[in-house]
Amino acid sequence: MNIDLIKEKVEPHLTRERYEHTLRVAETAIQLAIRFDASKEKAQLAGILHDYAKYRSKEELASWIETSDLPNTLLDFHHELWHGPVGALMVERDFGVEDLEIRNAIHYHTTGRAKMSKLEMIIFLADYIEPGRKFPGVDEVRKTSKQDLEHACLMASYNTIRYLMSKQATIYPDTFHTYNDLTRRVYGG
Repeated sequence: MNIDLIKEKVEPHLTRERYEHTLRVAETAIQLAIRFDASKEKAQLAGILHDYAKYRSKEELASWIETSDLPNTLLDFHHELWHGPVGALMVERDFGVEDLEIRNAIHYHTTGRAKMSKLEMIIFLADYIEPGRKFPGVDEVRKTSKQDLEHACLMASYNTIRYLMSKQATIYPDTFHTYNDLTRRVYGG
């Protein structure tokens, strides 16, 4: 797949800021893939495509959820979560991405899930720590990402849950499963 052609096709679907974020996520994903011995090509592609569905209308995203194998319970949670699972379906249709590992990395880049693959963790983390992100705790996660992929993902998951709780927001179950699974991986038990 020609990555420049894919970028050209993705760009019109994103705002300028979101497209720049996407490029930073892809670059961060490549760095993480090198550091943790994963496919740079898959990391770059998943990074470029991770927010492909981000600015689709709520109606379009809901329609994809209602007419696919995605769980309808997604509709019970904030629509910000919908673009990952729907995007994973859209990239198969629009770009012919059949690689399940890439599609899963796109699907779970916001919520995470239990038993994430290395590529899933790389995209989850790259989206969280890319250089344009500025929020409490991100620098500590960046520092940890230099040594330990799982621990950095655990920190990102923990920070996300704390943030959502501080806003009295509902939390998608996969986010809790991510935290629990990574806690077991990092600390045992």
